Amino acid sequence: MTIRSLNPATEEVLETYDAYSLEQTNAILDDVATAWESWRTTSFSYRAACLKRAAQKLRSQASELAVIMAREMGKPIRQGEGEVGKCAAVLDFYAEEAEGMLAPERVEGVGRKACVTFEPMGTVLTVMPWNFPLWQVFRIAAPSLMAGNTMVLKHASNVPQCALAIERIFKEAELPENIFRTLLIGARQVESVLDHPSVFAVSLTGSEPAGRKVASAAGARLKKSVMELGGSDPFILLPDADMDEAVRVATLSRCGNTGQTCIAAKRFIVFEEVYETFVSRLSESMSKLVIGDPLESATDMGPMSSGTLREELQEQVDRCVESGGVLRLGGALPKGPGFYYPPTIITDLPPDASVAREELFGPVALVFKVSSVDEALALANDTPFGLGGSVWTGDEEKGVEIAGRIRTGCVFVNGLVRSDVHLPFGGTGSSGYGRELGVWGIREFVNIKPVCIG
Repeated sequence: MTIRSLNPATEEVLETYDAYSLEQTNAILDDVATAWESWRTTSFSYRAACLKRAAQKLRSQASELAVIMAREMGKPIRQGEGEVGKCAAVLDFYAEEAEGMLAPERVEGVGRKACVTFEPMGTVLTVMPWNFPLWQVFRIAAPSLMAGNTMVLKHASNVPQCALAIERIFKEAELPENIFRTLLIGARQVESVLDHPSVFAVSLTGSEPAGRKVASAAGARLKKSVMELGGSDPFILLPDADMDEAVRVATLSRCGNTGQTCIAAKRFIVFEEVYETFVSRLSESMSKLVIGDPLESATDMGPMSSGTLREELQEQVDRCVESGGVLRLGGALPKGPGFYYPPTIITDLPPDASVAREELFGPVALVFKVSSVDEALALANDTPFGLGGSVWTGDEEKGVEIAGRIRTGCVFVNGLVRSDVHLPFGGTGSSGYGRELGVWGIREFVNIKPVCIG
């Protein structure tokens, strides 16, 4: 099997790699298992120093890494540099906070003395997507490594250069050998990795079908899994909201990373009093975005990551129109090289259309009109997904009340839905299970063990 790195802006093949054989993969897993035996006994201060050095390497190489992301998956260079900074921040966060998060906790009322301890378990397999090719990895690696686990990465097959760059960063940061390794393998080899006795858990970020397959394989082997899958996030706009800010964030949320974001606002649920104003303002804002070479600093939107993904998005747009949706902006494949797709707005789509419940992974906004909070919530919750959502209103207390009725893993009131190192991140329903980040993330992959005396 050959793994290919292709520039989605030019359709040029950048590099090809031979996938690791089963024998090569198992040899790496054996080496990582051996490395864990010593890594697990290292102090928090030692691990923290390693992660701090990795954070410094990231910051010093931010421009270089952003270029790799731009050329390999089409991320605009400014957005790539921001992603690198966020990766450095999560390393610093866990380097500074992990020891306190995993300190033994005294429990009263049990025997003469009891405490709960948090022990490393072994190797974590992380199966990651291409859309945030560095951030998705580091937000799992930082807590897992600080907890005393080792890690192997099976990255998306279209970003092998990003995968190897991550391994290089940890090596340059002088982590002990084989604490973090990249596996250049195909999706079919994931189950064989799960068969290795040292791999005790898997964390996957990706599509619902991929999550179901890997979660099933992990379950069959009685191995822990955390799944962060797709989303169809609602963006509820009440009449008293700050329209300027709502439009600004709506544009950023729907078109940032060319719309290829699991927590992007995808379904805009707007009260009828401000519906036409919002549609007009959003159309104006999205049409001003600069689409072009992701290596140019002025570019707001680069290409989609692949021709296949773009074709799937166009098929969904066509189904929207066939179901009664009205194109207000975009909606047609552009000519020329590269997998570009225009910012697109669709209105008047019947809420019961099957495509209205799907995830549209690209810069396509579906806008719905409602007349009450109950109607807005019914529509917001009418999807199998449950990752994120937002409520926009001038009454924060009311916004919090509405947020409590949205069935998602997180809700933001008057703010961009985003992941933050301090907060738990994850979904419900078809958006997966388990949590990343904060204290909740680091405790997903440890043995939570009570020790009792008497």
